Amino acid sequence: QVQLVESGGGLVQPGGSLRLSCTASGFAFSSHAMNWYRQAPGKERGVVATISTTGGSTNYADPVKGRFTISSDNQKNTVYLQMNSLKPEDTAVYYCKTNDADGTYWGQGTQVTVSS
Repeated sequence: QVQLVESGGGLVQPGGSLRLSCTASGFAFSSHAMNWYRQAPGKERGVVATISTTGGSTNYADPVKGRFTISSDNQKNTVYLQMNSLKPEDTAVYYCKTNDADGTYWGQGTQVTVSS
């Protein structure tokens, strides 16, 4: 059974940093590209960052380029999202996601609130 469990969210002041983690189980982690998405109140869920199976290729949504970094640790079956220079508009529930031939899998999400 595929499971994705996010952690690391919280309340942070503008300009601050957080590191989100997503620990996976139930599938061959190293064979799956991993994604971070976010959904703000009243808005659609959208992709934030993607990392390839080897970790050698990453992509970012324009609003987070230069501030967020996605990385993965295949030994720990974990994907990370380092978020720096946070802005109030980064406030959202952050989800990790993966997919394969059998379906699309989401974690339960972790709340990130950027506010003074």
